[in-house]
Amino acid sequence: MTRGLEGKAAVVTGGGDGIGYGICRRFAADGARVLVAERDAEAGERAAATLRDELGADARFVATDVSDRAQVVGAIEAAIDTWGSIDVLVNNAWGGGQISRVEQKTDVLLEAAFAVGYLGPFWAMQAAFPHMRAQRWGRVINLCSLNGVNAHMGTLEYNSAKEALRALTRTAAREWAPYGIVVNAICPGAKSAAFRRAMAEHPELEAAADASNPMGRIGDPEEDIAPVAAFLAGEDCRYLTGNTLFVDGGGHINGVAWAPDLPETP
Repeated sequence: MTRGLEGKAAVVTGGGDGIGYGICRRFAADGARVLVAERDAEAGERAAATLRDELGADARFVATDVSDRAQVVGAIEAAIDTWGSIDVLVNNAWGGGQISRVEQKTDVLLEAAFAVGYLGPFWAMQAAFPHMRAQRWGRVINLCSLNGVNAHMGTLEYNSAKEALRALTRTAAREWAPYGIVVNAICPGAKSAAFRRAMAEHPELEAAADASNPMGRIGDPEEDIAPVAAFLAGEDCRYLTGNTLFVDGGGHINGVAWAPDLPETP
């Protein structure tokens, strides 16, 4: 494996578990200095320690609730204070939701989803931008979702926030291109923390999800998703911006073939 991110400073939100942690591991293996911005202190500390102990990485943990603007800005500033720059920003964190029908959703669910899934990345991007602009180089990777693209049932708040994040991705890519900053989205098909929570509520769906994928399985965060993130974070991704990469084993080709049994409101 080449160390194509040697010396780059990366902030990964939600880096303590799932896809975020898989990306942290790949970045560390490729030579990046990694700041794990994670709400769960135990998971975040464990992730950073593992990156240091197993991969020899310069890795730090900063407690970060991405629904809190001050904490988001603080994570970006921590990377700059520690390493003098921020080169790569990965907006991955998600806070969970509720599987239920559209008519059963509440303002509280929608507001929480947009705080974590849209405003958190927006604040992080705004905080990172002046530094990336000054160095004429930057990489922003936003983790979006096939749930929004394919309109999966039961997850309106998640679908909506992730589609809003894709719009932010494209707009920032257009505006920031002159500064050497590329901004892209990944829609992953992986057994992430959010996937595991959803399957715990509806265990009958996991086999159906695997079976519906052209490759016969839902992907692995580190082995399947993280290598694409590493490309988007590196020097070779100099002319690719504003794109959505469906890293899903081809799952987006035919849409979603499974659906939860969601009882209607009486």
